[in-house]
Amino acid sequence: MIWLAILGMTLATYLPRLAPFLLGPRLSIPDAVARWLEFFPFAVLGALIVPGILTAAPEPRWLGAATGLFAAALSLFTRNVTLVVVAAIGFAYLAQRLF
Repeated sequence: MIWLAILGMTLATYLPRLAPFLLGPRLSIPDAVARWLEFFPFAVLGALIVPGILTAAPEPRWLGAATGLFAAALSLFTRNVTLVVVAAIGFAYLAQRLF
């Protein structure tokens, strides 16, 4: 029975990912819909990151938001994701120690 459940979950995960590759070239999406779909990655990223930022540090409550703002500001100046992550960790560490 467990193997049937694993097979079902595999198909439920794999088929939606396979469908765009098989059907994509045959479908024509209107330009307005294509432009609208371009905003989905930003919306999903915000929905995943913001709650984690606001609940990351129990005390002080402002630390997560300040670190998120620091990382966002730094990312405007560099495209190096590793640098932004390491600098944000350093910022959070220093801010927690100082305040």
